[in-house]
Amino acid sequence: MSELGDEYTKEEILSLLKEKGYNGPIIEWFDKCIDFHTFPAAGLLIGIFMVDKALDLLGAKPGEKLYAVCETTKCAPDPLQVITHCTTGNHRLNVIPIGRFAITVNRPSTGDNAEGFRVKVDPAKLVDTPILEAWFANTPKFDGMTMKKKLVEDILDKGTGMLSWEKVRILVSHKKKWKTVICSLCGEPVPDNMVENGLCPGCGSQKYYEKI
Repeated sequence: MSELGDEYTKEEILSLLKEKGYNGPIIEWFDKCIDFHTFPAAGLLIGIFMVDKALDLLGAKPGEKLYAVCETTKCAPDPLQVITHCTTGNHRLNVIPIGRFAITVNRPSTGDNAEGFRVKVDPAKLVDTPILEAWFANTPKFDGMTMKKKLVEDILDKGTGMLSWEKVRILVSHKKKWKTVICSLCGEPVPDNMVENGLCPGCGSQKYYEKI
């Protein structure tokens, strides 16, 4: 059991997984995902179980070409990248910052739609783990100074049992042709379908720096 104020290392988490009867690729996924994320964040650990469940529902295996949507920027995109190799760079991961801890995974489709599965954390399934419930709800009942180990234990005990899922239809966006144009302010080349009133997004709605 956990000690107050303590945290589990990656090696301890992998050992706990084995003690709790986990086997197969999920041990390796925890190992790789924690390294990729750089620390064993609770959201990351939950995200691994979410991806595991989504693959199971699809009957898919890592290595298959899949597409994914993640509804939060926090932690959950990383297991998708590590396990399914859906990334923002290969255009197979779409991260939508709408604040719901949920993912959707589907196979490729040549049509306008694809069928997949949406997996989410279900608060109704957390009532018997009050520390996990308090952490997920971001309430003052969760004390990050004393409850981190117990939180990890709750996550590993719950596994996919904290999740709900539904079959969904996803709108497929196919590649569109574009040409290069020059931003009227910075003078840099950008795709024409991203220009806003003659400006590239970096000079317009997505400007994030000032020259010094």
